[in-house]
Amino acid sequence: MRIFDPHIHMTSRTTDDYERMAAAGVAAVVEPAFWLGQPRTNAGSFLDYFDSLLGWEPFRASQYGIRHHCTIALNPKEANDPRCREVLEVLPRYLAKDRVVAVGEIGYDSMTPDEEKVFAAQLAMAIEHGLPALVHTPHRDKLTGTQRSIEVVQDSGIDSSRVVLDHLNELTVGLVAPTGCWMGFSIYPDSKMSPDRMVAILKQYGLERVLVNSAADWGRSDPLLTLRTAEAMLAAGFSDDDVDKVLWRNPVEFYGQSGRLDLDVAAGEATFAGNSILRGGT
Repeated sequence: MRIFDPHIHMTSRTTDDYERMAAAGVAAVVEPAFWLGQPRTNAGSFLDYFDSLLGWEPFRASQYGIRHHCTIALNPKEANDPRCREVLEVLPRYLAKDRVVAVGEIGYDSMTPDEEKVFAAQLAMAIEHGLPALVHTPHRDKLTGTQRSIEVVQDSGIDSSRVVLDHLNELTVGLVAPTGCWMGFSIYPDSKMSPDRMVAILKQYGLERVLVNSAADWGRSDPLLTLRTAEAMLAAGFSDDDVDKVLWRNPVEFYGQSGRLDLDVAAGEATFAGNSILRGGT
């Protein structure tokens, strides 16, 4: 079994987690830029963080045979702080980097006017740089937040197939499914989604345009819940090929739209949009 975790915050995890993930079949990850818990007070602290996502974390991951890419953005929570918004001016420099495969996380936290302005500005950057966009749907008032996120995405002019709306659940997936956007689900021990709930959604909505992630971070989370979801799928009657599609081929297809995926692992071979994005033997 091969697993690509399309949303995990390895900055907050230990090297033991990398070792466990590799043993479980996780061969690739995407780490979105996010809020670090402690409020940042100037744009410079973002730059050090972005540099770490582009240098230190790929090195840590490589020691366990895991390919590491990232997404770069000003996250929704800090979009409300004018000291943090200064980083928007330097984002284009980072969006040109090879390991950056999307603009994200962007979207809403508390659905403020400042968050919406920054959301729209970064969708415009995604269009300009030819990158997909990773949209964080808010934890509070999720139904309203998801609907408004869809409207902002549609107003931006970005192709819906280049957008994933993440942290969905049973209440919001029905809003996103008809839009053509990708549907992201975070599997958590006590909140968001569980493996069994994820299986029920896959039975109802199918396997297309679905990304399953652990979104593991500083809080109570588990980087192996992608594996647990794969096991739950098999137990529910899904095939090995179904699991491979959801846990590997789907994230490769979505992030492959960046033209920057470099998955140098012995896990097969895939080509999307004319770009060879996975090298190695079968």
